[in-house]
Amino acid sequence: MAILAEFDLASAWEMARNILYVAVGLGFVIFFHELGHFGVAKWCNVLVERFSIGFGPILWSFKKNDTEYALSVIPFGGYVKMLGQDDMDPSQLSSEEIALDPRSYSAKSVSQRMAIISAGVIMNVITGVLFFTAAFRFGVETSPAELGTVQVGMPAWKSGLRNGDTITRINGREVDSFADIMRGVALTTGRVAINGIRSDGSTFKVLVTPDTSGTRRMIGVSPTLGLTLIRPDDETLPAIVPGTAAATATPPFEPGDIIRKVGDTEINRFSQLQEIFAANSTQTLAIYVERPKHDGLLKIDLGTNRFRTLGLLMDIEKITSIKQGSPADKAGLKPGEKIVSVSDVDLATQLDVGKQLDPLKLPNHFAKLHGKNVKVVVKREVESGSVEEVAVHLTPYNIPGWIEKPTAHDFPISVPSIGIAFHVTPQVLHITKGSPAAKANIEPGSRITKMELFLPKGQPSDGLQQGKTISIEFSGEKKNWAFAFWMMQVAATRHVRLTISHQGESQVVPLEPQPAADPNWCVPTRGIRLSSLTTTLEAENFSDALVMGVTHTRNSLIDIYLTLRNLVGGLLSFKELHGPIGIAKVAYEVSKQGMPKLLLFLGFLSVNLAVLNFLPIPVLDGGHMLFLCWEAVTHKRPSERVLVAATYFGMAFVLGLMLLVIYLDIFVHHLGID
Repeated sequence: MAILAEFDLASAWEMARNILYVAVGLGFVIFFHELGHFGVAKWCNVLVERFSIGFGPILWSFKKNDTEYALSVIPFGGYVKMLGQDDMDPSQLSSEEIALDPRSYSAKSVSQRMAIISAGVIMNVITGVLFFTAAFRFGVETSPAELGTVQVGMPAWKSGLRNGDTITRINGREVDSFADIMRGVALTTGRVAINGIRSDGSTFKVLVTPDTSGTRRMIGVSPTLGLTLIRPDDETLPAIVPGTAAATATPPFEPGDIIRKVGDTEINRFSQLQEIFAANSTQTLAIYVERPKHDGLLKIDLGTNRFRTLGLLMDIEKITSIKQGSPADKAGLKPGEKIVSVSDVDLATQLDVGKQLDPLKLPNHFAKLHGKNVKVVVKREVESGSVEEVAVHLTPYNIPGWIEKPTAHDFPISVPSIGIAFHVTPQVLHITKGSPAAKANIEPGSRITKMELFLPKGQPSDGLQQGKTISIEFSGEKKNWAFAFWMMQVAATRHVRLTISHQGESQVVPLEPQPAADPNWCVPTRGIRLSSLTTTLEAENFSDALVMGVTHTRNSLIDIYLTLRNLVGGLLSFKELHGPIGIAKVAYEVSKQGMPKLLLFLGFLSVNLAVLNFLPIPVLDGGHMLFLCWEAVTHKRPSERVLVAATYFGMAFVLGLMLLVIYLDIFVHHLGID
């Protein structure tokens, strides 16, 4: 109990400390913005009636000289109330009586009023630079711009990008981290020019047309992993997947082990390790790891994993995507065509896909035929509208199968050696004799409508979905049997429950997956979970940090402009926006990652505040500046009626925007809802 109390007390203290950091940080961002207005107003001898952090009813205040200093109940902003300038009473700006007071805002020259209005924005840009500078002096941990997974069928995959590629520039802008890739794609228009370096050191340049079906433009890439096994103190899943080869390795792997060699080959990056595992999936490998408190490298013998199967051969769907420059592309294969059979021309062996050849084995089958002349028969729609069987010849590359995995519901399966992707339907064409499906009397012609992966009684949790049953539906457009099959490999200790429809009747059948009869059909992964690869951007001295801070501020300003442009142009969905709840949530999460991350976030927030406040919307600083520009050009102030109407419009717009982002936080992003 004492240990538990100590743990709870430590957790509570850490939470309280992080909340305090967030509150102070957000308070500083608001404070410095208002301090800019306040300082220049005082310098111009304007009477500042109130300096408030927050809006609404005042919680606490004190008065010094002519100014009331207040802390108000709504913490999402602040204001400086000057004589002759009150957003709640815009008529003060046109009041001749107030203008006679030499200390009123309205009595000052246009240039002085411009200086007062712009001071808040300028201060936020300066504090943004300082926040960024401090963050880079401490050192900011980030994901490098190296690609881990390239999603099959997405624009990056189609254009030939692959795991291990490092992106260096997007549309001419330099890329330093993976976050730069995400922003560089989401905030552009049209096709994206991507420059980079392959894992072998060669350079490339490709043009990619991002996918726009979601809430933002995407090309389908994710950051790479490192070579360190995940540690239980910062991950929810175990470092070793139960039921896999890694679970029976000798001696056992331990969290925090760093993979340095496989056999005689030194390992420098995850993509290299992935390729070696896939190319040698049928062989036991000697893994050499670096382990804390162990002298030298420790050798671990790592066996193989055969694919877990049910004995179901399903129907193949039409080709969904083809990689540019691949053997399939060169042979003239097109999306929409369906593979009927595959044959080795030299051996004259023809196999019908779905009956003699499992579609899930096509990645390995074509890989075995690398360098050979292969005939592929496809169903193709011709000009008359009819469908004909057409034979094409191609030569597969030497790329292992299943190196690209369908890790989500809508991901197709790929054949890397020829560069195609397709879905596998849940329609049963054939049952393997002696298999779990045959023993359960599942019949050809059946259709699987649901798969459930559950832990058998007495089996310890594998960490997936907190041990709860994983349910995968197959209905309508969900032809994701390949994903379900891959989940059987990931959840290697779970049994399967299939809901089957056949001749109008439905039944639920429990099955225990069995290792594939073919000893050469092995999973390319071995059950090792690795941490994400990170790198630290750290300046050697203050001057370098300042340069990095200024550069990051400039890039942030450009990114915000591009965000606004894409929001207006419809290339970025408003659902990507976050409100005060989202900002507080993100701030809290980054505070748990350390002070540098929090400083980086506060810098970005400060720059955001500068840009958004300077939008030409009445009640915002940009709206006031717009009126001042009008006055500078015409030498006349806008009439009271115009000022009142514009101010109320601005208030309504800002209030509506606030309600929208709060709604998105609660009902779209589900923040604050358990």
